[in-house]
Amino acid sequence: MAGKGIFAGLPWWVTWVVVPVILIVVFGGLLATALGFLISLLFKVLIAAALIAGVIYLVRRFTGSSSSSSKSDW
Repeated sequence: MAGKGIFAGLPWWVTWVVVPVILIVVFGGLLATALGFLISLLFKVLIAAALIAGVIYLVRRFTGSSSSSSKSDW
């Protein structure tokens, strides 16, 4: 409850406007770096999944046409 004591006598706009703006200015670079890293990681995971799915599709398609019992194997 110490946080409420610090902001108790101040106007609402200090708590809801000034403090978040100060925090964004101070930690904005860190937040942008972390967010950029997470988006980059998600993009790489999606690309890897699409490539793996493409390879699996191609292997099943080309090996399926050469063998006679491939439909029952999959």
